[in-house]
Amino acid sequence: MKVAITSADAFVAPYISEMLGDSGILVPDEALLDSAALDALITPCTALIHINSRPVDTSVARDDRDAYVKMRESARPVLDAVDRHGSIHLIILGTLRVHPQWRPGEEYYGLDSTLAPRDVAAEGQLWVEENALERAEADRPVSVIRASNVQGVPLSGPPGNGILHRWAEECKMGWINVPGDGAEVKDMVHVQDVVRVVEAILSDPPPTRESFAVGAGKAIAMADLAEAFHQRTGCEIELNQSDRGEVWGIVDAWFLQDRCGFRPSISLEEMIGEAFEAAGH
Repeated sequence: MKVAITSADAFVAPYISEMLGDSGILVPDEALLDSAALDALITPCTALIHINSRPVDTSVARDDRDAYVKMRESARPVLDAVDRHGSIHLIILGTLRVHPQWRPGEEYYGLDSTLAPRDVAAEGQLWVEENALERAEADRPVSVIRASNVQGVPLSGPPGNGILHRWAEECKMGWINVPGDGAEVKDMVHVQDVVRVVEAILSDPPPTRESFAVGAGKAIAMADLAEAFHQRTGCEIELNQSDRGEVWGIVDAWFLQDRCGFRPSISLEEMIGEAFEAAGH
């Protein structure tokens, strides 16, 4: 089984490539501009993973209006190539955005869960997801995976990804900046567990289409998380900082267990420890 990876980022994609080993085929961004080259790369593949979390042009900010256009431009050749392929499993891997009617205790998952993009790039992500799902057929199934607050250290080394790593670095200055008033909750998952879900989906494609979120199924309030950092380092807690782009809420762990046999293998405590180690504490 060969698996293509398009629009690869520097964080999640290397972990996926490591998991796939010789089965992985990395599609360079320039191949998206050449349909013949793109077709040649994905012809031997039974699945294609499209990293749908950023514009291909990383110089474009997520809030730039050009981000939406570039997200569409990079995804359209992929979607068209899948249509030409005949039989292939398309996996769209992106980030979870906030549900407009979310309340504590509610969960995210499923095709009926309407998500509200938090920035311009997220609008582009949603366009890609919707267009992919509309094209899904029995011989070209589509899986849309939205990951919640992914933490971890890139395979190329620090700095780490996610709020835990950001706070571990801020602690060195004696304080941490807490988005919001501290009451909001996050469901954090390690990048290695996200890759485990991708691996499970590759081995068991849906009949036609599916859309779900990936998280640990456990949430912690920002005030409680900040207190854990304070207890460890004595840092000051600065509340009511900007929460723009932050993802709140909890993922449905029961659905993930039923669909993928998934339970997180890396705990929040282990993720915090990793963040401090990466920051050199």
